[in-house]
Amino acid sequence: MSINNTQLEKLVDQITKQVLAGLQPDKPQPAKSVGDCSDGRCVADRPKEVRQLKEVGATRFTSVPGALPADQEVARLIDHTLLKPDATPDQIAQLCHEARTYHFASVCVNPTHVKLCADLLKGSDVKVCTVVGFPLGATPPEVKAFEAQKALGEGATEIDMVLNVGALKSGDYKLLLKDIASVVNVTHAANALCKVILETSLLNDEEKVAACQIAKVAEADFVKTSTGFGGGGATAADVALMRYVVGSEMGVKASGGVRNYDDAKKMVAAGATRIGASAGVRIVQEASGKKSAGGSSRGTY
Repeated sequence: MSINNTQLEKLVDQITKQVLAGLQPDKPQPAKSVGDCSDGRCVADRPKEVRQLKEVGATRFTSVPGALPADQEVARLIDHTLLKPDATPDQIAQLCHEARTYHFASVCVNPTHVKLCADLLKGSDVKVCTVVGFPLGATPPEVKAFEAQKALGEGATEIDMVLNVGALKSGDYKLLLKDIASVVNVTHAANALCKVILETSLLNDEEKVAACQIAKVAEADFVKTSTGFGGGGATAADVALMRYVVGSEMGVKASGGVRNYDDAKKMVAAGATRIGASAGVRIVQEASGKKSAGGSSRGTY
């Protein structure tokens, strides 16, 4: 669905109030009249609404389109990913070799491979990213926190957690906040990053806005589009919406279906600051003008 700036401002304003009410049910927020504003930034220009938005971390609403750097610099935006359930240690070792060679931001693997990656990437500039509550997000907050803690102890430095989609869809914002914050707190205690996977293909725009707002409340570092296993992947429209909501304070990771340099450019132009892809080598080769050697034997993510 395509929406203009005015519609987007109204949507964000409306959903923010719902999020506030859901997090503070004993202090319901009265409806605010939307004042006239001529510059198209009604939310930012109303002091009372700004104070409300600050309570949920939405201190700024802006679209931050970017330009994808060429050559190997693009590699620093990519989480080189292998999350297939049948991935072997040899394939993980090859993933790490490629990550060292091209200087990707991280490798993103299932928790069982974290220790191997940490050993293989020791002394390099490549981080170890793993997934928590993956791919459904339907495990209790305490379990996600334990899973994150164990992965961090084995060498992970970035955690991509799947939020509780059912809690989001039912409007249980307190549970969703606990769900995200449980992992964020453990992750930040280890000086690591936490990315929150929304699984955008399952959500409408209102739910995407609410999820981004609550991720900000929980002080997550990134919001992320997709697991790659939920029936849909990243779209430029979703990335742009997420960037608009979180402003410049958080990262936005586009993942799922980013298969080439053109795909990556579209995501960065929409506001992505990280790309999750199994086709990282192809993207870097295309960025440098080299002909791709063909599709990855690991499949797409």
